[in-house]
Amino acid sequence: MDTLGTGTTRPRSEYLTALGLAAGPVVALGFTRFAYALLLPSMRTELGWSYAAAGGLNTANALGYIIGAASGAWWAKRYGGGKAFVWGMVISALALLGSGVTSDFAALAVLRFIGGLATAVTFVVGSALASRVHTGGRQQRSAALVAVYMTGVGIGVVLSGIAVPAALSEWGASGWQAGWLLMGILALIAVGPAARAAKAVPAAPTAAAGQGRTGLGRMTWSFVWYVLFGAGYVSYMTFVIALLHDQGLSTWSTAAFFIVLGAASALATLLVWGRIIGRLRGGTAPALVSLVVLLGVLPVLLGDGLAAAIVSAVVFGSAFMAGPTSVTVLARRMLPQHAWTSGIAWLTVAFSVGQAVGPLVSGILSDSSGGITKGLWLSVILLALSAVAAFIQREHPTAPAVTVAPQDAQPAAQNQKR
Repeated sequence: MDTLGTGTTRPRSEYLTALGLAAGPVVALGFTRFAYALLLPSMRTELGWSYAAAGGLNTANALGYIIGAASGAWWAKRYGGGKAFVWGMVISALALLGSGVTSDFAALAVLRFIGGLATAVTFVVGSALASRVHTGGRQQRSAALVAVYMTGVGIGVVLSGIAVPAALSEWGASGWQAGWLLMGILALIAVGPAARAAKAVPAAPTAAAGQGRTGLGRMTWSFVWYVLFGAGYVSYMTFVIALLHDQGLSTWSTAAFFIVLGAASALATLLVWGRIIGRLRGGTAPALVSLVVLLGVLPVLLGDGLAAAIVSAVVFGSAFMAGPTSVTVLARRMLPQHAWTSGIAWLTVAFSVGQAVGPLVSGILSDSSGGITKGLWLSVILLALSAVAAFIQREHPTAPAVTVAPQDAQPAAQNQKR
């Protein structure tokens, strides 16, 4: 049984709760997932890896992510959403710390796998918690709160974009180990606000008679979209820093790229995408996200230098985390509330499959003639295909509505009229 608190919070408290939950994706994606791109050039040089090996390490992380996503709903049901969310962050922090004390490829692969599993549980359960912060019928507010939660990714990217280059500048070739350790320490600090926010989320309802079905079949094209989108965007995120290094950019120039990307993600997800996604129906929002992310990949493939990198960071960064936001909001609309956690979990499994395959194939292509640029063109192709899949998705009638609290009843009715 979920031990989280019950009741409906006021709008200001809802946003503060969502912001506290955002500490989860700071660790899960900002540190554990994406910061590897900053560390990869140094690790590859010092440890003598090929691009395929470097991509393989991210694939280990993605395989763990698949298992974590698939089991996320079970962990939430078994131990409660709050505990699953918080302990996932703790284990992720320990995996980050462990990555800073070994240079053995097998050990690093195991740690990346464990980190992927734990962060998937954190992200999946956290997404469901963010979906439940507002239990009324106001879809736009719910979308805005999910967007607040997703801004944690951009914040994590900014923090890692500061911490990792500082470590590399201070300790040189071996600075990648200090980078992992710094992020591990920051991850442990992030557990506090996340735990407090989790306690403030209304408890998940149990399935009533006749509500046993999840309705996931209605989201088939969203699953297809998420596989392709995950493979496309993560191939870019894994190898773009290595590409910029090959183009001659310095450590701090690539750090500037990463910081701009993270800031663009946090600001756009919070200020722009939450509103857009709340208004669009069916797969229109995911398709739009894919197209903008695709445009963000092109500048570093068609040009070089810091200017092209910054343009890419702004465009790509402004949209890549709108993908999880859009599919989370769509799941909230199309699935009964008791199925939100499991629905988001299985969607994240699809996302993880793409993230597992993308870097490995992109790495193999990058080792062939044409180098990293050839590997990153795979991102463009996959993102284009994902946009097509998303456009096919239709928003079917919503499953039985959740109970609307008295203070939200009138706004919900007004929204339904609109």
